[in-house]
Amino acid sequence: MWILSFWVFPVISGSTLVAMLSTWAADGKPIYSTMSNGLTIPYISHIGAEGLKPLFITGSVVTVVFMDLGLLSERWLRHAGQLARNKGRFDKTCAVGSIFFSITGALGLILLSIFDTKHHHNLHDGFLGMFIASYVVCALLVCLEYIQIGRFYHPQARILIVSFAIKALFVVCELAVGITFAVCVKAGNKKNAAAVCEWVAALIFAFFVFSFVIDLLPSVRTKRHVPQGEKYARPGVEERPIDF
Repeated sequence: MWILSFWVFPVISGSTLVAMLSTWAADGKPIYSTMSNGLTIPYISHIGAEGLKPLFITGSVVTVVFMDLGLLSERWLRHAGQLARNKGRFDKTCAVGSIFFSITGALGLILLSIFDTKHHHNLHDGFLGMFIASYVVCALLVCLEYIQIGRFYHPQARILIVSFAIKALFVVCELAVGITFAVCVKAGNKKNAAAVCEWVAALIFAFFVFSFVIDLLPSVRTKRHVPQGEKYARPGVEERPIDF
């Protein structure tokens, strides 16, 4: 059934950031006390430290819980044969590693939402770094897992290659935006640009989360659709690794 399936986890996860931005805009784009002079666009942490802190904490928890549920679901579906199975220790290790770093990233996001920038600035920045680094490593491991699985199921596994490309793009874009953000912050006179970079980085992360819909949808069984794992298990599907 398309409506009630594992693919809803990343949809719920990625929607919370949009809800937070929409709430700030609906409130008339207020200027918060934590914002420095000349800053008209708030950082996410500014919104979270003021009146929307309950939403910030709730949204952070919902985001990472459903993100982790999505990764755990994907691992279980591959093990159960509803998605293309892992073919060796390397890709299984990458899968487990991605879940581990997703959990550490989840802890980072939850803790940074609790220890806000207004009252715990240093802790907040530390947990922010933990969150970003963990999910970048998570994405890298997912990329390695997918390209390894794709070697065995090529050319049938085009969806894996597409998903790999999206997640690899996430890593590149997130690193590029992160460097730009750091440059803007260090410059001192580009505070609004830095705030925009932070929102862009957050939205890129949201799209990274949404990309797992592509991975989980093929597991759905309908009258016209056979789960990916069963389709790839049919006789005639090439299972010898290839070199890209």
